[in-house]
Amino acid sequence: MATTKSPEHPRLDIDALLADPGVGIIVCCGAGGVGKTTTAAALGIRAAEAGRKVVVLTIDPARRLAQALGLTELDNTPRPVAGVDLSSGGSLDAMMLDMKRTFDEVVEAHATPEKAAQILENPFYQAVSSSFAGTQEYMAMEKLGQLRAQAEHEGTWDLIVVDTPPSRSALDFLDAPKRLGSFLDGRFVRLLMAPAKVGGRAYLKVFSVGVDLAQRTLSRVLGGQMLQDVQTFVAALDTMFGGFRERADVTYALLKEHTTAFVVVASPDRDALREAAFFVDRLGEERMPLAGVVVNRLQSLGAAALSASRAEDGAQQLADDGADDALTAGLLALHADLASTASRQHAVVTRFAAAHPDVELSTVAASATDVHDLDGLREVGRLLAG
Repeated sequence: MATTKSPEHPRLDIDALLADPGVGIIVCCGAGGVGKTTTAAALGIRAAEAGRKVVVLTIDPARRLAQALGLTELDNTPRPVAGVDLSSGGSLDAMMLDMKRTFDEVVEAHATPEKAAQILENPFYQAVSSSFAGTQEYMAMEKLGQLRAQAEHEGTWDLIVVDTPPSRSALDFLDAPKRLGSFLDGRFVRLLMAPAKVGGRAYLKVFSVGVDLAQRTLSRVLGGQMLQDVQTFVAALDTMFGGFRERADVTYALLKEHTTAFVVVASPDRDALREAAFFVDRLGEERMPLAGVVVNRLQSLGAAALSASRAEDGAQQLADDGADDALTAGLLALHADLASTASRQHAVVTRFAAAHPDVELSTVAASATDVHDLDGLREVGRLLAG
């Protein structure tokens, strides 16, 4: 198994990226299901074994991958990864994002102790703090900011590798802060805050009958106690809105710094590479530093000289001749299918490369088995590095 790449296209030099002391953050991003988590973990191990002090922030890794990293339980605190070769002076910690705990930390950081306790104990907050639209993406950015601050103040790590959430769209990671701001400024939130801000008869004088009707409708839909919990939560959160936006702005600015490098991960299919193209273009618009694109799981062939059509013809010839060689016919048919897949994937990757001639690219051959241990992650790292 080997890394394949278009010879005329600039290659993404993973080892140079990992060795660059000026790079302190690597963000692995892309659509869901393209191997971001495995890529992030493999980069972390390769960097640590080359001498970097690394922390990997993972988002919901597969069970076997989590076990390979020693993350058998959800933990919002970085823990050392056992079994890594640290003879070069590096280190490797890993953690899985706990959205609820991170949200709690944001509340505690941006509110007074009394107000924080009020929010954390609110039934509505407890019910939805892990399910707001964009919460996972926003909290991943929040945790990145926390890790960066800890690295600067304590010298714990010199490289943070971030696995972005498995969103439907890769752009969700960059759009989460803006969506949260839109939610906080939205008419629905302002409507819920109205009684707490104005109160009593003044509320009836200031606000229209239509708003009052909306409140009564919400009460019927949510139930009186639920509506009160929501209003209490929103009123308490109002004091934190500025803190949310400020923190989001700080982290967003961090992503634009020259010390950050984005690695866009995709699979060799049209939809995933279209998503990667959207993300590459967005990074350019936002002037965020793109290191390059990794295309995972590219089909490789043991007998590349045998085309799909020749293999199909051979299988058909055996059938027409009545040859009693089902195994050979089956192998030829399998090769034809794999060769057809490889040809289709190569064409898609070639079109992507042609449309982005300045983007460095690395392609990694598909593995016959799932990655489930450190040796498997090391092999992925070797393939990534070419």
